[in-house]
Amino acid sequence: MKSLLFTNIKVIMLTGIYDYEVLVENGKITRVEDRVDRSNLDIEIIDGGGKYLAPGFIELHSHGAGGYDFMDGSHDAIYKAIRAHLRYGTTSICPTSITSTKESLLKLIKDFNELELTREGHPNILGLHLEGPYFAYNQRGAQDPKYLRNPDPSEYIEVLESTDRIIRWSFAAELEGSKEFLSILRDKGIVTSVAHSDATTQEVIDAYENGVSILTHFYSGMSTVTRRNAYRFGGVVEAGYLIDDLYVEVIADGKHLPKELLQLIYKVKGADRICLITDSMRAAGMPDGKYILGNLETGNEVVVEDGVAKLLDRSAFAGSVATPDRLIRTFREFTGAPLYEVIKLMTFNPAKVLGISDRKGSIAAGKDADLILFNENIEIEKVILRGETVNFDQ
Repeated sequence: MKSLLFTNIKVIMLTGIYDYEVLVENGKITRVEDRVDRSNLDIEIIDGGGKYLAPGFIELHSHGAGGYDFMDGSHDAIYKAIRAHLRYGTTSICPTSITSTKESLLKLIKDFNELELTREGHPNILGLHLEGPYFAYNQRGAQDPKYLRNPDPSEYIEVLESTDRIIRWSFAAELEGSKEFLSILRDKGIVTSVAHSDATTQEVIDAYENGVSILTHFYSGMSTVTRRNAYRFGGVVEAGYLIDDLYVEVIADGKHLPKELLQLIYKVKGADRICLITDSMRAAGMPDGKYILGNLETGNEVVVEDGVAKLLDRSAFAGSVATPDRLIRTFREFTGAPLYEVIKLMTFNPAKVLGISDRKGSIAAGKDADLILFNENIEIEKVILRGETVNFDQ
């Protein structure tokens, strides 16, 4: 593996943007200095032309891209979907399921167990993110209601015993059986998220105190203030603001959340507790038209128009067609946040949520050499994956 030295670059660090040089050796970042000593080094020098060098994006929540869905039921579909993400700077990813039958879920698990997690020319697969099927009917969004159910030990124990590759699981915290489910996930070290939930603020607080660390696609599919017998109760949204340490996923595509809500989230949560996600479905990186959300046999038909995916009756969004570069541009434009902070929302923060910030998510000596080079418009020009330049012509 050839050593790489990046020069003439603006290095995006956790605290700002600096005119450093970065040396990569044997798949790791080994030096980040004003000027790296070139003596006794057999290196390829990459002149960045004054562009930005950042850590590769970490995608916590995606259902597919490039015409493929992770529920399609084949290794080829999974590999092609994550490869499509790589073109937009995603070097690590958590492929995400959608609510489905038990049989479809177990088929996904079987396929996932057989994957190469670090396949050449493909993003690092960090683990599987199960979204559902334990969700509230009233907050279903694009989740197919006929597959919604309460946590069932006979089901989730079978799933957990069939794989060790689940890295996170999203569910509604208020459902019958959710407390026992959360306890089992916590004991197994699986990251837990509240999603598609009608929980009260107190129910989310209870879940947080028992291990929940993040809210899935903040505002989408979650309760806010409601009245019950004349009394007002806070919902999941209010819990997201009230609990300082609770992370929130944000789909910053400019469609799911308007400018003022992105500004509010940034103002209250700050740059340390926001994770940008695409929540992309198979149409990400594809033209407008009709697509299937979920696997091709049992999924729902949706329409992509105006830069977003919708149910055919236009009653709800159906995931997104966003790519990470679009998220970065939109969040930066709408909030005025400095670029180094916005990059953190899709690199270091997701790494912290997943417990891998010791090796991914920032540019520092000793960390994995997953890097991206991009211009002022966040257009990805070069991807370095595990220390090697990705050739997209192959």
